[in-house]
Formats: sequence, structure tokens, C-alpha cells
Amino acid sequence: MGRAFEYRKARKMKRWGNMSRTFTRIGKEITIAAKAGGPDPAMNPRLRVLMQNAKAANMPKDTVERAIKKATDKDASDYKEIVYEGYGPHGVAIVVETATDNNQRTVANVRSYFNKHGGSLGTQGSLSFLFDHKSVFHIKPHADKGLEDFELELMDFDAELEADEEEWMIYGAFDQFANIQNYLEEAGAEIVSAEFERIPTDYKEVTAEQREAIEKLLEKFEDDEDVQNVFHNMKED
Repeated sequence: MGRAFEYRKARKMKRWGNMSRTFTRIGKEITIAAKAGGPDPAMNPRLRVLMQNAKAANMPKDTVERAIKKATDKDASDYKEIVYEGYGPHGVAIVVETATDNNQRTVANVRSYFNKHGGSLGTQGSLSFLFDHKSVFHIKPHADKGLEDFELELMDFDAELEADEEEWMIYGAFDQFANIQNYLEEAGAEIVSAEFERIPTDYKEVTAEQREAIEKLLEKFEDDEDVQNVFHNMKED
């Protein structure tokens, strides 16, 4: 199993461990997708796959429906997706993805978290060389196709496949998300969830004491309701 595979799986399990934060995060993504492409999942591929994410996270159906309805509510918040990049303590690179209705509040909070924990907020795009922006799909093992067949067909999308006993994991370029989703749906694959990930191109070794300090900063980001995802290049335990 590849290091990138283990990194993604560890991140997903940790992030989905906090159910209320997970519901908030997915709910915002659903609202944004429904506003951009319409509330009908049959006509909105992005919304369709986000509803699968909600199902995988055991998000209640009525919560999903409220998030979709919010997209057409004139009084609802209008979220903007903004990415912040910076360095945490001990030179660990951190990318923070947000969805906010108040950019001034969000940037002030993000900057304060970096500053108070020995880090610094950088300029947008300054850390892009340290991460590969990937489309990641989790699917059930396909009953009619083996791994080799899938791997060959996914090469058309410059995507790769890794697997364990419970699920197959497909990852490709960021801009291939819609094409991969369309291929999987036409192939009859059961998509469990799908997301965008930023996979480190290199990992930063840290001591146990350094890890503790970095984890405190990461927790501040994770606890902020404007934050959707946090990525870093600290090597996992």
C-alpha cells in the first residue's frame, strides 16, 4: 500500500471522527454545489457525489435536504471558498481550505492561529509546489471488473488505483474530477465518497514534542467553523 494511500485514509478517518464538524463541512459543500449547479442531483454531478459523501458519513437525510434548500434561500449566507497557506512551527507546511460568509473574520482567525502557535501566514499559491492537488474517489470493489481492468481504463484519465479489502481508491488530477466521476458512474461503480485532497510531495520529519505543538495548531484550524479542510506535510506516526 502506498504512502499517499495511507496518508489519505488516516486523514479521512481522523477528520470524520468529529461527526458534528463533518456534517457542517459537507453541508456547506452541498449548499455551494446546489447554488452553482442547481438543486437536482440528477442534473448536478457535483451535488450527486456530495450526497454520497453525506451518506458515507451517516449524515441525516433531513440535514442534507436543508443544505440543498439553503442554496435557494435568499436570506441564507453566501459562502466563498478561499485557500490560505502558511508554515506552522518547525517548518511544517499547512494549507487551509475555507468556506466563509465573512472573509475578514476568517483571515483574521487563520492569521491569529498561525501567529499564536509559532507559525506564519503566507501568500496564496506559495506552497503549491509542496502538494499535489488530487481528485480522490472511494468505491466499492467492482463485481464485474478486476483491478487490472480498472487500472488500464483509468490510465485514460491519468488516474491510479490502490485498494484494500474494503474499498478501492482512485486518485487523479484535480481537473479530471468530473471525467473520472462520469466514467465510474457509466461503469456501474458504487461511489462511496469523493473529494479533493492535497497530497504532500515530501514529508517533514518531526519529533514527538514537535508533533504535539503542531497538532495544537491543526486542532485550532479544525475547530473553526469556517474551515473545510486542513492539509499538512508532517509525516504521520
